[in-house]
Amino acid sequence: MVKKRNSKFKSSLYDQNEFTLTFELVPTRGGRSREHVKTLEFARLLVEDDRFQAISITDNAGGHAALAPEAMGVEIQAMGLDVIVHCSCKDKNRNQMESLLFAWDHIGLRNLLVITGDYPKAGYKGFPKPVFDLGSIQTLDLISRQNRGIFWNSKKRPGRCYPNPTSYLKGVAFSPFKRLESELRMQYFKLHKKVANGGDFIITQVGFDARKFHEILQYTRECGFKIPILGNVFIPNLTVSNLMYQGEVPGCEIADSLYNDMKTESNSPDKGKKARLIRAAKLLSVLKGMGYAGAHIGGPHLEYEDIDFMLNKAKEFEPQWQELVGDLDYWFPDGYYLYEKDNKTGLNTGQLKALMSGKKKTNIGYFVSRKFHSLMFDKSGVLYAPMKKVCLSLDGSRLDHLLAGFEHFVKFLGFGCKNCGDCALAELAFLCPQNGCAKYLLNGPCGGSKDGWCEVYPGKKRCFYVRVFERLVLIGAQDMMKDGLMPPINWSLYNTSSWVNFFRGIDHLSEDF
Repeated sequence: MVKKRNSKFKSSLYDQNEFTLTFELVPTRGGRSREHVKTLEFARLLVEDDRFQAISITDNAGGHAALAPEAMGVEIQAMGLDVIVHCSCKDKNRNQMESLLFAWDHIGLRNLLVITGDYPKAGYKGFPKPVFDLGSIQTLDLISRQNRGIFWNSKKRPGRCYPNPTSYLKGVAFSPFKRLESELRMQYFKLHKKVANGGDFIITQVGFDARKFHEILQYTRECGFKIPILGNVFIPNLTVSNLMYQGEVPGCEIADSLYNDMKTESNSPDKGKKARLIRAAKLLSVLKGMGYAGAHIGGPHLEYEDIDFMLNKAKEFEPQWQELVGDLDYWFPDGYYLYEKDNKTGLNTGQLKALMSGKKKTNIGYFVSRKFHSLMFDKSGVLYAPMKKVCLSLDGSRLDHLLAGFEHFVKFLGFGCKNCGDCALAELAFLCPQNGCAKYLLNGPCGGSKDGWCEVYPGKKRCFYVRVFERLVLIGAQDMMKDGLMPPINWSLYNTSSWVNFFRGIDHLSEDF
């Protein structure tokens, strides 16, 4: 086991007099290639640059299989720089997640960026089965428990195995770059859960609008979240810019105004490279001026000389950062902001915008579902006692399969039920996440939606949590999405009656869950 060592990244991150810089590397497909060697040579230059405190390493970015992040992480950490490993949920069930966390702790990779992850893309002989057994919130809870030395759900520990607590520093991702109010507010609601369940620092999603970057800073301050934020300074080339503009990179948006500027800049002899570096330098200086704890830098096919040029330019811009806010006005004309604009600074006032004013619509199915649920499953409901009696009397009898079949039939017609046996309809506005969310998330949206559409089915299937928000706002209950932790599904209950499981006290609502 690798002993704990002083973390340059952690000490810088929590030092208010420091501005922390990290750089994101994307492992190649294969670990014995020229590209891998080139990536390590680039990393070695960053290690020698005292301005950087850590290198982050992605986990199958874009959903494509690549070298596991810990392989490169061990090599870079041996060079002498801290590593942030992306901990993605898409390819691993909860047991594999625990196993990997044990391994990372053992080899000394203890800085994590906990993310849901991009939906898997085609691999060996076709498309893989997405896992998403845990979401990012549940993974944060798992890691937080390990940090407290809690490794079993039961107080009865097997044998004499008493592992030492882990010491992970847990980063979370956040995107203020959402065009719709429903998308954006659900991102902020989920941020509350990320902080409550152990998030230690935030790295923002890719964006290019100063006012949007200011928005999250202002929100966290008003909520009293004492959590450092690293702003994402991404330097795209023309190929990646085109992909983002076309919506091919989940969660990353380029406004028309920025895309048009980039196309104009591409007519220069260097294809607009210098202009993109200067824009990044301006953003870096603005982030520092606004009060960010640091910046997370990245981009494809960058040379060390490009990074050095950008950092030196940012240093030059720092005294005039307020004058540069107007140069970073890259958002959609119809895009939503959480706060009203401060015309004097070009950033935000402290005034939150009104919630969904004049946009509420009646949803008969939702209200009917709520009514029947309260009658049968609320203890004060008139049908609660007889429903409980029938369910428990049929449980274990020769007729229990008829009850389970009847329940599945009714809920399949009404909600597209997948018969998981651990129903979360009541907590999610009577929409089924196993049917409605491509990633089966129980604690809020991923960051991949675009214009209200699901990352996996753009233009065909609306984001599950946009639909949840639109229903909850009808009854003023949208704030419930800030609170609590929905535990993962207990798959031992699959294909059983969730009604029986509820009345027996063995579903996720149980105190022992």
